[in-house]
Amino acid sequence: MRNLDQHTITQEAIDRLAGTPDPRVREVLTSLIRHLHDFAREVNLTEDEWARGIAFLTATGQKCNDKRQEFILLSDVLGLSMLTVAMNNAKPPECTEATVFGPFFVDGAPHYENGDDVANGASGEPCEVSGSIRGLDGRPVAGARIDVWQADAQGLYDVQRDDLDTAQGRGVLHADEAGMYRFRTVLAQAYPIPTDGPVGELLTATARHPWRPAHLHFRIEAPGYETLVTHVFREDDKWLDSDAVFGVRQSLIAPWVRREDGSYALHYDFVLNPVARG
Repeated sequence: MRNLDQHTITQEAIDRLAGTPDPRVREVLTSLIRHLHDFAREVNLTEDEWARGIAFLTATGQKCNDKRQEFILLSDVLGLSMLTVAMNNAKPPECTEATVFGPFFVDGAPHYENGDDVANGASGEPCEVSGSIRGLDGRPVAGARIDVWQADAQGLYDVQRDDLDTAQGRGVLHADEAGMYRFRTVLAQAYPIPTDGPVGELLTATARHPWRPAHLHFRIEAPGYETLVTHVFREDDKWLDSDAVFGVRQSLIAPWVRREDGSYALHYDFVLNPVARG
């Protein structure tokens, strides 16, 4: 078709997807094209603005590496990550809520026994974390795999430190036969998300702060249960109501108790949702 204009090009672009073999790919691309074209018309997008948008996305990709995912960070600050989590993690109210994955998870974390120190030299005040992992029926989930990771006292994850060649504040352990877990680490602190890339420029342009409230990351996996990706947040953090990535849920807020020896303790029980059986 020749001589397409701003009113006819959208349908033509959609029509050219007619031969797409995968119906889900066709459905997603059709909606994407329609909404993108409607967006451009709604804001009367200029060629210069579109070029700047492409440059922004290009820079976002260039900032990504094996230790940092700037596109995840972009999705997080736009609320898209949490929207996707919310749409895809409907659970009974008794189950632990999911939240954003974040850009600093890496595979290959060291394995620890219950009670071990996963901080492994990370700076911060000592903290012991413990709790249980159970199913919706209340039964313990013995042997559940638990990935944990967190920032140190300076608000940095180990993968953000060029001077490190070992994991800190990150590890894998397993619940015992009673579904219990326990590990030592450092007190979680609030920290700003990285602002040295395109996402930081976006926050500055929109007058938004980059802060995340103090939290620990958890990913819990066990046969017969849905994988849970979540955080546990410190209840006294001032950023709970304005988390830069929209990840806070009231049910995930817990007290870090200061003990007589000056260390801290967190106890949190997780409830997993069973996998639906067809």
